[in-house]
Amino acid sequence: MTSSITRRSVLAGGLASAVALTLAACSGGSSDDTATGAAVDGISVDGDVATITIGATPQPHVTILQWVQDNLAADAGLNLDIVEIDDYQTPNTSLNDGSLAANFYQTPNFLAQQIDEKGYDFVAIADVHIEPMGIYTDKGYSSVDEAAEGGTILLNNDPANTARGLQLLETAGLITLDPDVEIPTTLDVTDNPKNFDLVTVDGAQVAASMADAELAVINGNYALDAGLKPSEDALVLEQGEGSPYANQLVVRTADKDNEYLVKLAGLLNSDELRTYIEETWTDESVIPAF
Repeated sequence: MTSSITRRSVLAGGLASAVALTLAACSGGSSDDTATGAAVDGISVDGDVATITIGATPQPHVTILQWVQDNLAADAGLNLDIVEIDDYQTPNTSLNDGSLAANFYQTPNFLAQQIDEKGYDFVAIADVHIEPMGIYTDKGYSSVDEAAEGGTILLNNDPANTARGLQLLETAGLITLDPDVEIPTTLDVTDNPKNFDLVTVDGAQVAASMADAELAVINGNYALDAGLKPSEDALVLEQGEGSPYANQLVVRTADKDNEYLVKLAGLLNSDELRTYIEETWTDESVIPAF
């Protein structure tokens, strides 16, 4: 394996077959893997270089990983085989089945919900960055208060992000939630004075469907993918500093002490990466979480 980046876009459900060829091609280093303690699915060792197959959503995750690959990985003896994935389910199913050694896209609340729902034995080993969720519109409103009564508000349909979006709508003064519910759904709205129709759709489709709604609650990565600038385009934006929604490097619990994954975690918490994030996203649409 060379130290150059490999980027492969993968549709939902198609990662295992896409990665299999790469893992097979790297299998010649298996004796070295055993000798260095790197017998981990999704990691291969060729001489002094360990290749880590890692899945990530496009923006800003793949962008960040590519910068690490281009600027930091070689000196750490690492090569990142980055698999670009557009949905929120495939990175975890593929980490679980061994197609990936790690993934980088999810927040603590989403990870906890996935572990609870699907029984994954995963752990986060680095908090990397924060992307504030925002409320957007294409109707030209300058405030959420201008949204028409009875209009549709779109939210991400996975339970963790639905809850997060509802909490942002409550912060914006549009709804009230049952305070006793930790992960609220639309059924836990106790007051909706403008009778908004709260509709959940696939997270990747929220921005694309904004024309059909009064307001859309969009995750930071999907807002960036859609060409939105959160600091300017969001009517309401989550607080960034101190946010509980850091995007994390996640691995199988059994692999959390693997020397190469620990090295990668260190690179993703390095001063060099902090500077890169701060200088690249000067509008704080992406904020270091370390």
